[in-house]
Amino acid sequence: MSAAPLRLVLDPVGRELAAALRCEADVFLDRYGNTAAEFEREYGPYRGATGFMTVLDERGEAVATARVIAPGPAGLKTLNDISRPPWQVDGRRSARAAGVDPDRTWDIATIAVRPGAGREGLCAAALYHGIVTAAFANDIEFVVMIMDSQPRRLLTELGMQTQVLPGTMTGEYLGSDSSTPLWANLHRMFDRQRQEVPDAYRLIFQGIGLDGIALPTDWSWRPGSAVSRVRR
Repeated sequence: MSAAPLRLVLDPVGRELAAALRCEADVFLDRYGNTAAEFEREYGPYRGATGFMTVLDERGEAVATARVIAPGPAGLKTLNDISRPPWQVDGRRSARAAGVDPDRTWDIATIAVRPGAGREGLCAAALYHGIVTAAFANDIEFVVMIMDSQPRRLLTELGMQTQVLPGTMTGEYLGSDSSTPLWANLHRMFDRQRQEVPDAYRLIFQGIGLDGIALPTDWSWRPGSAVSRVRR
């Protein structure tokens, strides 16, 4: 049996991590003007609690990448950043008001999908599937993020409903003119998706339709671990 043409890798290392970082850097520089120095300033303090998942093509180049920040000494970036302009809100207080438990929360810091390959939707769906599957496998109940309005609309169309963190609103953030601090309870999100958008539920939650993408056999993952076992 031939190998699948694409691979979803949890916590890539070595060349695979370098490819993931190139994908993220290229997409965010092109879309939001974020430079390497800006990435280091913004995400460097969370390095010890950061992990990646990436979709690699036949050449080993990353076509899609997600950066995830787990609970750690530096806290969650979204909750820290909403203390800055334009929001200036106490992040932990906002989380408490929403019912979010930061100790069972992942911060979806970046999602980057290279344009032009003709399979952007499939690769994005694979990342979403990877995030929710790994989250449930590791007893994570909530996600937080600061998301640009366009990708948020795409999530909503797929039945992945998010809520605005209390005390915040849409504003400028890291090169985006229109970003919103968000949270979601994963159990409620996907229960609602199952009822309202069943085709998207089968694709994203169950992974039915991710043909051509090899998926991990073990979803146990803590950002900073080294899990890249692949089912073919």
